[in-house]
Amino acid sequence: MTQNVSRCGWVKLSDPTYVAYHDEEWGKPLHDDRALFELFCLETQSAGLSWLTILKKRDGYRNAFASFVLEKVAHMGEMDVERILNEGEVIKSRPKIEAILHNAKLFQGIVQEFGSLDTYFWNYVGGKTIVNDVSDYKTAACTSTISDALTKDLKKRGFKFVGSTTIYAFMQACGMVNDHENSCGCK
Repeated sequence: MTQNVSRCGWVKLSDPTYVAYHDEEWGKPLHDDRALFELFCLETQSAGLSWLTILKKRDGYRNAFASFVLEKVAHMGEMDVERILNEGEVIKSRPKIEAILHNAKLFQGIVQEFGSLDTYFWNYVGGKTIVNDVSDYKTAACTSTISDALTKDLKKRGFKFVGSTTIYAFMQACGMVNDHENSCGCK
């Protein structure tokens, strides 16, 4: 997109990483299992931090977590946690790093049960993006009955670092929900 295009008010226009993320990724329907797993993991890492902090470390996460290939991450163990804590260009939080490995194992069960992460997640919205009326991002929802239900199911399955706000942010990011402002060129 060009500089003259209207964007959501949350976009830090001075940061090309943020602008590119908004214009090229956020809110676009995502159906690739590897990419959904990566995005889910990154959203859980952002709890208590800015999303821009996580975006700027995305390559470090990809390097540390085998490009988010689910089977590889699910087989990582304590030695990998230590390696990532010592060498990885990621947020140095043992519980968050361990959560990625733990959740990967649980996602394997979801894939076995539903056939794919795509099917599991997108079933919650009937396979279609929910387009919300957002006049100003400051008034947009940060949870929904769907994010509540998805969170409840994930917690029942034993997932870590999941709450309705985190799951709603994931839903926005992967395009299950389109919360671009009405005036945004990406709407």
